[in-house]
Amino acid sequence: MYKQKPETPPGGIARRKFLGFIAAGAAISAVGFNSCTKDPTRIVYNDHVDLGVGDIAILNLAYVIEQLEAAFYTRVVASPYANMSNTERVLLTDIRDHEVAHREFFKSALNGNAVGALTPNFGTINFADRGSVLAAAKSFEDLGLTAYNGSAYLFKKSDYLLLAGKIVSVEARHAALIDNLISPASFADSLMINNNGLDAAKSPQEVVPLINSMLKDTKVIAPDLGIY
Repeated sequence: MYKQKPETPPGGIARRKFLGFIAAGAAISAVGFNSCTKDPTRIVYNDHVDLGVGDIAILNLAYVIEQLEAAFYTRVVASPYANMSNTERVLLTDIRDHEVAHREFFKSALNGNAVGALTPNFGTINFADRGSVLAAAKSFEDLGLTAYNGSAYLFKKSDYLLLAGKIVSVEARHAALIDNLISPASFADSLMINNNGLDAAKSPQEVVPLINSMLKDTKVIAPDLGIY
């Protein structure tokens, strides 16, 4: 009997193994996590939305990033770039599904504190060109990875810290996969590792301006974190 060989992305990462890594990280986000209490102090302006205070602000920061990533990969899969291979299509679809799941989880967990659906600005991305799409994917994954690394320590509730640790491991594998698609067998970008061999990190103060550059109309602020 003919036995189909498992699809393997460039560089030798078996798809089944990749999905196993993702499932392990995503599973924790579906259980053992209580919704946030309503924050009556959050303010929505005409052209900016306040992320909130304390843990809610950090969760909303993650939620906005997941909105951007989910919207990006949804468009990539809906309108594949020229000559997208079947392996690339399957892997990018998997990433889309993970990001959509993360987005919906944060929306639910934030209860009534979630910011609204924001409109992304993808004007600089040529979705018909593989190089442009993968470069943008790398930017999104690196942003998510460094944002989680740079903000998780601010959580006061240990459950949120555990959640962030699990999801950042998923984002790291996404980033490694995209690097591998850009440069086969590279697996990880040396620019994302600091001098101590640890993943790079960006503070919320560094991340919010980058997020706002990717949003069309309504931007985000976080006065509680000194971000206006």
